[in-house]
Amino acid sequence: MDIQRMKIEEVVEKINLLYKISQERDLTTEEKDLQGKLRKRYIDNVKKNFRAQLEGIEPKAKACSKK
Repeated sequence: MDIQRMKIEEVVEKINLLYKISQERDLTTEEKDLQGKLRKRYIDNVKKNFRAQLEGIEPKAKACSKK
């Protein structure tokens, strides 16, 4: 399974599935490893999108207020 090529919706779905399984029983070592990789992929995606939003923001010029 190539996690980097998965759509983010698939990543979230798999994370949720592993969470539900973990509520019923202990995850295997392989499942825990996969869960960690999926979570990292999700967080990296959130960071990437947040950076892109920040880069698109232009600061406003300070308004000079006269009294």
